[in-house]
Amino acid sequence: MNSDVRSSYCGSETEKDVARATTKTREPDTAKRLNGDAVFRYLTTFFAFSILAILALMLYEMAGESMPAIKAFGWKFVSSKDWDAVQETFGALPYLYGSVVSSVLALLLATPLSIGAALFITEIAPGRLGSIVAPLVELLAAIPSVIYGLWGVLVMAPWLQTTVQPFLIEHFGFIPLFDGAPYGVSMLAAIFILMIMVVPIITSITREVLLAVPQSQKEAAIALGATRWETIKVAILPYGKSGILGAAILGLGRAIGETMAVTMVIGNAPNISLSLLSPAYTMPSVIANEFAEATTKLHSSALMEIGLILMVVTLIVNALARLLIWSVSREAKGGAA
Repeated sequence: MNSDVRSSYCGSETEKDVARATTKTREPDTAKRLNGDAVFRYLTTFFAFSILAILALMLYEMAGESMPAIKAFGWKFVSSKDWDAVQETFGALPYLYGSVVSSVLALLLATPLSIGAALFITEIAPGRLGSIVAPLVELLAAIPSVIYGLWGVLVMAPWLQTTVQPFLIEHFGFIPLFDGAPYGVSMLAAIFILMIMVVPIITSITREVLLAVPQSQKEAAIALGATRWETIKVAILPYGKSGILGAAILGLGRAIGETMAVTMVIGNAPNISLSLLSPAYTMPSVIANEFAEATTKLHSSALMEIGLILMVVTLIVNALARLLIWSVSREAKGGAA
């Protein structure tokens, strides 16, 4: 019996030794893992704040470069339409007008098309067809803007000049929007090219928003006897309206900042005209066309101020769009939980 007690005591001591050895072995591994997590956290935090610092530095530099024009013209810079590099008189109103009108009208045309395409992909198309169409739509957003511009100059603008604009002038010329000569390159051409460019962006984001709608909402509507259209109208679109609005605003930010394609088809004339057939100008276009040729400090400063306005507007628009899309994603996660 004593031998059994002795053997059991020895066994317990051996187990304690093994446990202590295991604990000592694990302590360095745990410390290394904790140190690695801390380093990773610090690195990611540094990178996140670096992006904000770069953005703040860009705003600071652009504001500094814009200061001569701000001091020289003040608020008159955004309310005057005179732009004369020789006389050093600069007013950005035609460029603000061109950017706002072309972007907003392109958005009004693109949003219904994008919502319809997203609904077709998510709710109507068979699974295999939807999985084929969705990547094709996303690929359209990856086409370089200069390609859209070349297509616009070589194909769309001549077609507008020979077919669409003469028709509009003949039948609707009494409306100020369609009064004028068929130039081809015009505000109308810029609106069409922007519409084509933002449709893939709005469609892709709207599709993700519609996919976030809980399946239970659709099933509840169907259980109550709703048709497919009634389900879309009652259960799907109301749930995703904030995200769809965010997608549209994100498309607006893309349209406002577009440079190359618009520069190639808008005509680049600093006009403020109600007619969509007249050439016009936008903020990105005037920067692209004149910055390399600016010979005076005030001219460069005026262009930098236009860039500052464009940057601030784009940041506000994109931030608002992201906030709306984030709110839909949060609601979807809350519903899933």
